[in-house]
Amino acid sequence: MSRLCVRAFSLSLDGYGAGPEQSRENPLGVNGMSLHQWAFRTRTFKKMFGQEGGETDVDDEFAARSFENIGAWIMGRNMFGPIRGRWPDESWKGWWGSNPPYHVAVFVLTHHPRAPIVMEGGTTFHFVTDGIEAAFRQARDAASGKDIRVGGGVSTIRQYLRAGLIDEMHLAMSPVFLGAGEHLFTSLDLRGLGYACTDRVSTPNTTHLIVRKQR
Repeated sequence: MSRLCVRAFSLSLDGYGAGPEQSRENPLGVNGMSLHQWAFRTRTFKKMFGQEGGETDVDDEFAARSFENIGAWIMGRNMFGPIRGRWPDESWKGWWGSNPPYHVAVFVLTHHPRAPIVMEGGTTFHFVTDGIEAAFRQARDAASGKDIRVGGGVSTIRQYLRAGLIDEMHLAMSPVFLGAGEHLFTSLDLRGLGYACTDRVSTPNTTHLIVRKQR
């Protein structure tokens, strides 16, 4: 049965998953790139973008594991791109070029309809206008029993947490403070929602936390 998972989602020590003032120039917000330094150095990340080398340490093991058994993705519109409101045209097709690193169906939450976009490498972006549960149902059908990865951003993860639909999260706590931006935990009672931290692994670059829904 498909599980709904968050994997390799980077957070600051003060709980922010993105910095303020997100834009085309700063897709992760001001200072947001600092959250992901642990991942940028891994072999998994470099290989994903056609680069050679990279570290093969514990951080790389977590990065590689984050792509295992994934049959579909769900993401918010902010993760797909910087355009707000109605789609002005069909030109924007994501941040990742002609061959995005997903290679499965990706369901993008939005208020504005758009035809699916078929990309190279097996990625197809589908745009879902009728909410998180509809996206989950469509992703579950597409995943054919494999896991569904919620890629972000923060708002999307928070919605699925509030609904109690996320089965497991891998959070990578980077040793930086952002001070402002999109906060994951504000007004969320994870204990009350049935979540608990079940594993913790620290490296020089980050602390990997596994949070699971207790049944």
